[in-house]
Formats: sequence, structure tokens, C-alpha cells
Amino acid sequence: MSRTLPVPGARLHHEIRGQGPLVVLVGAPMDARPFAPLADLLAGDHTVLTTDPRGVNRSPVDDPEQDSTPEIRADDLARLIEHADAGPAVVFGSSGGAVSALALAQARPDLVTTVIAHEPPLSDLLPDADRIRAQGGEVIATHFAGDPVGAMRKFLEMADIHLPEPVFQEFFAQEPSPRDLADANYQYARMYRPTTRWIPDFEVLRTRPVVIGIGEESAGQLCECTSEALAAELGVEPARFPGDHTGFAAAPAAFATRLRDFL
Repeated sequence: MSRTLPVPGARLHHEIRGQGPLVVLVGAPMDARPFAPLADLLAGDHTVLTTDPRGVNRSPVDDPEQDSTPEIRADDLARLIEHADAGPAVVFGSSGGAVSALALAQARPDLVTTVIAHEPPLSDLLPDADRIRAQGGEVIATHFAGDPVGAMRKFLEMADIHLPEPVFQEFFAQEPSPRDLADANYQYARMYRPTTRWIPDFEVLRTRPVVIGIGEESAGQLCECTSEALAAELGVEPARFPGDHTGFAAAPAAFATRLRDFL
């Protein structure tokens, strides 16, 4: 069932499937669509909530000039969980959604039983953070110079993700739709920097039920490095999941089996 929840500054598109203990699947800037196969698999015995983060796809914002910070997105998640009235929740966050989930764990531990932060891109935790910041700035500048394909090439290079050229052409070299271009504009202008530069409160998170997830096929990639750095700060051993950064979309059945270990 698709719904819209008004929140301060935005209207959040969200979908609720199934019945049972609450599981939230969230990305950023990724919207709810790639989570659908995984959500369907979990909905047999769980209530599963997916959402488009504010400013992306079906979740419009009142002020497109306001940054989308982890704290604001955590408040959005808190309101969604309270609205679903089936919590507290296990929250699985991927990429920027993992950062949102960590901020939620810090601010509202009453609403979460476990947070699984899958490959949070917290590049400011790394010793070469200045270099990565500079590369990110080049990606953003290239995008807003009117070269989204070139920006994606630079982004993948920064992230140490190496795709065969035919795969890149198939997924990233096509003319973006107006919606996809608007989402990318919002991501680069308002979401990217606040998310990648966020520094968790390690002391607080050490007291929270947090799992750091890394894809089995993410070896050497930027988000493996950021996830390992975060796990080290929290004193936990990372959990491995099938696939790479988007394993939940590429192999949802195997991913669901592994995710159930934490449900």
C-alpha cells in the first residue's frame, strides 16, 4: 500500500507491505523502488516499510535549497515508524540510508531494535578524507557543468567501483529522464556533502544495537573502507552480506536469507 506522510518541510512517499514485526528498508539517494523485491520477500512474516527519502522521486520538499542532513532524514524515519504504529523497528539502511539509520539510532533508540548500516559512505572517517572530498567536489562540478555521464565515471572511480564498459553504457550512459536528472541534482547539491561528511557520536552508538554490513563483493571499494573504519570505531566486527554495494537489489533472495539472521 502506497501512502504519503506530511512531515516538516516535505511529504514522504512510503509503502507498507505485510504484517508482523516492523522492518524498515531505506536508502539515500536511492528511492524505494530497488528495495521492492527484498520487501516482498520479507513481507510474508513482517510489516515492511520502504520510502523515498525527502527530495527524491515521490517525496517532494517545500524548500529545495535546504540541505538533506542525516539528522533531518532520521527525524523523517522516526515519524514514519511512529505513523506505521508497528514498531519498534529493525532498520536496514544502505549507503546514505545507512547514515540516516545511524542518526536515527543516536536520536531515537526507543524506535529501533536493531540498525543494520550497510556500507555507509562516511568518507571523513578515512585518513585520506581530504583527497576524497576533493574528488567528490570534482564529481559535483562535472555534473553541474552538464556532463552527468562524466560525473558518474568520476564517481565510480572515486568509489573504486570498476564496471565493464558495456555495463556502464547500459546503466549510466543513457540520457537521464527529467525525474532522474532532478533527483541527481538534488543529491549532489543538497545530500552528498552532509551525508559523507557526517561524524557519528561514537560513544552513543557504542551503546546502541548497531550492525555494520559490508558486501562480500565490495573488496577494495571505498564503502568497504568507510564501513571498516566505522566498525573499528564502534568496536564491532562487520557482517558480510551477499553481493556488493547494492546486493539487496541484485540478489534479493540471498540477501533476504542473510538479513533474516538479524531479524
